[in-house]
Amino acid sequence: MIIPFLPLYIEELGVHQLKDINLWSGWIFAAQSVTAVIFQPLWGAMADKYGRKVMLLRAGIGMAVMTLLMGFVSAPWQLLALRLVNGIFSGFISMSISLQASITPDEHAGKALGTLQTGQMAGSLIGPLIGGILAEAFGFRTVFVLTGMILLMASVVVMIFVDRGAPVQSKEKERSRGAGDWRTLTPLIPIFIATSVTQIGMMSIQPILSIYTKSLYHGVHLEFIAGLVVSITGVANLIGSPLLGRYGDRIGQRQILIFSLVMSGLTFIPQALTHNITVLLIGRFLLGLFVGGMLPSLNVLVKKLAPREIQARAFGFNSSAQFLGNLIGPLLGSTVSAVYDIHYVFYITMSILFANALMLLFNRKLEQTIANKARS
Repeated sequence: MIIPFLPLYIEELGVHQLKDINLWSGWIFAAQSVTAVIFQPLWGAMADKYGRKVMLLRAGIGMAVMTLLMGFVSAPWQLLALRLVNGIFSGFISMSISLQASITPDEHAGKALGTLQTGQMAGSLIGPLIGGILAEAFGFRTVFVLTGMILLMASVVVMIFVDRGAPVQSKEKERSRGAGDWRTLTPLIPIFIATSVTQIGMMSIQPILSIYTKSLYHGVHLEFIAGLVVSITGVANLIGSPLLGRYGDRIGQRQILIFSLVMSGLTFIPQALTHNITVLLIGRFLLGLFVGGMLPSLNVLVKKLAPREIQARAFGFNSSAQFLGNLIGPLLGSTVSAVYDIHYVFYITMSILFANALMLLFNRKLEQTIANKARS
């Protein structure tokens, strides 16, 4: 709900130069990821000890309070500080993925996690549209308050309907394994790298997307159009995530991931070259179709490679890698757009996605490791 107008909110807080708005947007987008990178493995390890439900509640309630406070800031640095603290509590989605993965058989993991991704994208679809409409009608600050309340509602749903479950490992077992746990995560390092690079590519354009929309669209209802540009990717993702998830179960997640990265990269060409808002919307829709194959495939690979007793920890590290990409991507995009030109961000993003696809294409060892683990 708040993503589409965050740069416009920064302008309302007293930043008026386009270059300064781009820089502040990049730092504020990325701030949450700074602390999240550090804390995600910790929350994953605690989930293995104490269960996923308590970690879901920690994330939901903590983020709700921080988001509510964002609606009352008076300067950009205050918003930046709250985003930093919000990163400490973040991890609701990654813990949901860990919970889903822990109860789903490998042969259905792509479909299950793709469906979960569809739920996430449904929120990405509905949120920006509602946020844009409410921001236009009631102002930006009201949307922060409402977003915080919705996060509290999600926490109540978890509290009532999610079974606490048993911790996957006991403290004694964890102590007995010790450093061995960390060695078992070594085969996952290429997945963590791929997750970071994917997020760098996807998030580099995010901070300046509403500014780019403003340069292409000069009509009324700018806030709504900015929300539509963001949310149309979610519309397409609703189609792409379960479809590519099922295909991944059939032909392998690595192949789907390479295909999705290449096709997603190609969609940035018309987005960069256009002077028409309609072409931008079409490009964002096509991007959403192929993005649906990325994160679910990476999450299934984590599930297949990580031992069950430290699976939440593995997902914590993968989430940390994702947040690292969320940190670097906005900083890269906002800096490039401020120093050079906004169009260069699209080309750099495309190059990053292609490089990630090549890395996975030549990493045959990853596929062999999955096959060996399946046989064992």
